[in-house]
Amino acid sequence: RRSRRAPQELEKQYSPSRWSPRLGPDAVIQAHLAATAAGTQRARAVAQTSLHVPYGDGDSEKLDIYLPTDPSGTFPVLVYIHGGYWQCLSKDESGFAAPPLVSQGLGLVAVGYDIAPKGHMDAMVLQVRRSIAFLVEHYDGIRGIYLCGHSAGAHLAAMVLSTDWTEYGVVPDIKGAVLVSGVYDLEPILHTYVNDALNMSREVAQRNSPLLHIALAAPAAAACKVLVAVAQHDSPEFCRQSREYVLALRAAGWSVSMLDLAGVDHFDIVEKLSEDSYILTQVGEELPSSL
Repeated sequence: RRSRRAPQELEKQYSPSRWSPRLGPDAVIQAHLAATAAGTQRARAVAQTSLHVPYGDGDSEKLDIYLPTDPSGTFPVLVYIHGGYWQCLSKDESGFAAPPLVSQGLGLVAVGYDIAPKGHMDAMVLQVRRSIAFLVEHYDGIRGIYLCGHSAGAHLAAMVLSTDWTEYGVVPDIKGAVLVSGVYDLEPILHTYVNDALNMSREVAQRNSPLLHIALAAPAAAACKVLVAVAQHDSPEFCRQSREYVLALRAAGWSVSMLDLAGVDHFDIVEKLSEDSYILTQVGEELPSSL
């Protein structure tokens, strides 16, 4: 069911920074930028890195690859797709989750893509899909891909799950996905400030709404485990979107679970991935075995 909220209320519902109890709207965004940037600097100090690896010709079509401490043999990778409402942030501060992962023998790949206004929604989805195809084609050492996206990145990761890979000439071994505080139906976004930069039409929004394209991915459902996480201090609309996406995946035969995390907001729910003891970090480390 679609949101029936009035436009003014939709603006508030889709303004994640207005729902954090720990900091004001501007402060919580600045703290998020600082936390992810600092975490990424720490990651680059402990991991073997290959930065700015091009997967295409575009300026933003690059990957930051964080390899396990001992990358001999094959290893799983967590592909991290950053948020920022499709119009800010980048791969350059998206390596913060690497330290706990590389110490456990996993790699992390942070994906760059063209954000708005340069990038439009169709192009962003295509870029992220192509980045996955590139990894499969160029890195023989990868043993299973796990997607992780935050906010707008969770939307893009969910669109990866709906990909018809015959168009790409590869079949990625996507074993799992951790989708954190995401948007899975873009239609409400059309009625908010977020669309000022995106300039989406209704057709574009529908074409790129994971909620409307689950059937395409049904054959992969048995092999891929999906975890949809939402924060206690996400807005009711973000929580609704997550619940409805989970129900739709489940109805289509996917193996999916939902995690409602207490004591976190839209931002620190993902910042804490830099911590060894954080539940989502542990999920990430255990994906190859537990999921």
